[in-house]
Amino acid sequence: MQVRDPDVQVTVAGDGARVVHLSGAWDIRALESRARTLQSALRGAALSAGARWDLSQIERFDHIGAMLLWRVWGRCRPLKLQLKREHEIFFGACETAEAVASSPAAAERFRFLLALGRGVWAVTGHVLEMLQLFGQLLIDAASVARQPLLRPWREFSAGIYKIGVQALGITALVGFLIGVVLSYLSAEQLRLVGADVFIVNILGIGIVRELGPVICSILVAGRSGSAITAQLGVMRVTEELDALSVMGISNTLRLILPKTAAIAVALPLLVLWTSGVALVGGAVSAKAELGMSAFQFFTALPAAVPEVNLWLGVGKGAVFGVLIASSPIPKASPQGRRVRW
Repeated sequence: MQVRDPDVQVTVAGDGARVVHLSGAWDIRALESRARTLQSALRGAALSAGARWDLSQIERFDHIGAMLLWRVWGRCRPLKLQLKREHEIFFGACETAEAVASSPAAAERFRFLLALGRGVWAVTGHVLEMLQLFGQLLIDAASVARQPLLRPWREFSAGIYKIGVQALGITALVGFLIGVVLSYLSAEQLRLVGADVFIVNILGIGIVRELGPVICSILVAGRSGSAITAQLGVMRVTEELDALSVMGISNTLRLILPKTAAIAVALPLLVLWTSGVALVGGAVSAKAELGMSAFQFFTALPAAVPEVNLWLGVGKGAVFGVLIASSPIPKASPQGRRVRW
């Protein structure tokens, strides 16, 4: 039996009321090429207030046809509507969706508390994952100490090269510019009060103790941390991590532990490198602004910066390196498990 095309006819009943008759197929296949034309005809028929809608002659109907009529009706049923019983479910779904969208959510009154709770829950989850990963790394380190032949020296040396050696250029450039800018701004103020010599104290303590570790850690986190995450993510997608597990090789022992150790070793060395280059930049700027020679600058540096500040900067680099390496970035695996780091 051939189904007719969708059609809209408007007639006038005996009492003078307009009756809109819909017939044929009103589903996605029939409406795909006729939606605009039928929508214009329906809107013209809906302009008459109190019109009757007769949908009993519709042969095929689905959610697309119901949504088309629902929008023409202004998202509410007309007062006089005649349709088949099996088509009632489509308009019921439209009414349910409209009620859910228009009803004010009770949770809106506690939006701030809900957002705060979700934030606290997320932070707590990340902290727990970091503790879990740190504990697993301690277990792997203990197993390597008992069996030295299991030490992943190649992965460790590769991590030192990628994280430390390849970052020397960018850290030196940023450190040099930071030293020049900090020295220039400090010299402008110190010249006003005649305290030119104190530029050594400002640059020494500021760079060695604070700026050097922070700047270097930010660069390593953005450069190496994201690269490590991308590498492990690709290994998850290509099922290399599953292959290591099948062969009985620990993922954390072979992949995470050497990278963590490499960052913990390379970052303090990068901090020393960055701080040294920044001090050179500060000395260059001090020579240009205050006339202080590089020999005078570096001769006064040991007396202006106590040795404890140097160890504090190096220690911060080691701590920041471990934090960067152990920051969990959860990703769902195909099997529903979670990959950390």
